[in-house]
Amino acid sequence: MTVSTDKKPSSTDLIHHPYEAPAGFRSVMPGVHKASTVIFANTAALRSTQWKDKSGYTYGLHGTPTTFILEERLATLEGGQQTVLAPSGLSAIALVDMALLKSGDEVLIPDNAYGPNKELAFGELAAWGITHRFYDPLRADLLPELITPQTRLIWLEAAGSVTLEFPDLIGLLKAVRTYPQVKVAIDNTWGAGLALSVFDLDPGEGLPKGVDISVHALTKYPSGGADVLMGAVVTRDDALHQQIKLTHMRMGLGVGANDAEAILRGLPSLPLRYAAHDAATRQIADWLLQRSEFTQVLHPALAQSPGHAYWAQTCCAAGGLVSVILDERYTRERIDAFIDALKVFKIGYSWGGPVSLVVPYKLKHMRALGSSPQGNLVRFAIGLERVEDLIADLDQALSVLAV
Repeated sequence: MTVSTDKKPSSTDLIHHPYEAPAGFRSVMPGVHKASTVIFANTAALRSTQWKDKSGYTYGLHGTPTTFILEERLATLEGGQQTVLAPSGLSAIALVDMALLKSGDEVLIPDNAYGPNKELAFGELAAWGITHRFYDPLRADLLPELITPQTRLIWLEAAGSVTLEFPDLIGLLKAVRTYPQVKVAIDNTWGAGLALSVFDLDPGEGLPKGVDISVHALTKYPSGGADVLMGAVVTRDDALHQQIKLTHMRMGLGVGANDAEAILRGLPSLPLRYAAHDAATRQIADWLLQRSEFTQVLHPALAQSPGHAYWAQTCCAAGGLVSVILDERYTRERIDAFIDALKVFKIGYSWGGPVSLVVPYKLKHMRALGSSPQGNLVRFAIGLERVEDLIADLDQALSVLAV
């Protein structure tokens, strides 16, 4: 290319500048590669390059070095073989549903699943002719009664959303693995790939180990900063991965390279942060147990929490969430006043970030089967502040309930 000899550089000079940085640069973090258009060396390369197996690059939506690196590291974290990235945890759930289900099929969902997963079944899935049923995740013995020839997908969630019951994962796998047409997907956001190994769960009796799909909201622990929205779908079977990946392509799902970089920056410290959340939450849960304002403290590592034995059977950690059921003598207005009186805890959804969060829930309309705890619930997402400061904040705010 000939660079213009005019005194002022032209747009062509700037767009097609001949300089290329020397090869061989390496740093601690991977580079951030952004693209919509990917440049091919020639037409032969354009026609031959494949994106499905990550052997090359065709279009930014199908992957860049940054997203490929993140996908491989997430597969390692979860104990899988392949990963597809999605714009959020919920979009990852929807991607699995859309890839595996069609009109006439049925999906089984735990009664304590993440609320939007259930809303998706009530809304879009129902409109597409896909039926659903809810099941009790603590009663694996009842699951075979719900499985029909139309059942194609069963969702697991560990621990349960908001109420944190821990499911009988081994029993549920044992029940479903005798039905080869049914795929098993788990929302593994709570475990973050660290608390339990979902692909290694062993139902025994010679049945296949583990789940088929692990969905992870990277928005939570992997990000760690409460400033990124992203999800992941991890598999260990290439045919299943390709089925999901093709749906991903048809839906035009993608993530920004800067968001991918943020997750990559968070992953090295993830085990340390998760351990800190876990340790702090256990201390706070023990303190909450001593308070008369609460009739129940929900945390899988507590012996009295629903599903504790199943947690102990499969897990080595318990994350940063703890919920409480308040005594029924407290009105919603009093409970709201307690929450408003908190100073270190902030009111907001999500978890896994540095700031401790609190949200109230009314369980009456959240559960269909009635086997979950009932009443006025408050969920605490424990951040990375000093435990003593968090306990002091809870203590001063609880004085509002005594008024």
